[in-house]
Amino acid sequence: QVRLVESGGGLVQAGGSLRLSCSASGFTFSNVAMGWFRQAPGKEREFVGTVWSGGNPYYGNFVKGRFTISRDNAKNMAYLQMNSLKAEDTAVYYCAAGSRATGWGPDYDYWGQGTQVTVSS
Repeated sequence: QVRLVESGGGLVQAGGSLRLSCSASGFTFSNVAMGWFRQAPGKEREFVGTVWSGGNPYYGNFVKGRFTISRDNAKNMAYLQMNSLKAEDTAVYYCAAGSRATGWGPDYDYWGQGTQVTVSS
């Protein structure tokens, strides 16, 4: 059974940092791309970043060096380090696994349930 579980969300002040984690099980983790997306209330889902196993991550245009994606294949974990958070980063953040490291949601086959990040200004 495929399972992706995000954790690490919460409330943080603007300018602060959070590290989200995504625990994966039920598939060969090293064979997939791990992506992060977010969705704010009333807005469309937005691509945050993705990383292929052994590859360099790439990010959505809004990231501008504030976020870093990483993965640990030995632990079946993916991470999203978020620094210099802004109020507009408030959203539910999702990790996803797929066969292509793209910014397009439908390329990802499996999704977590999401974790809420709230940035207070």
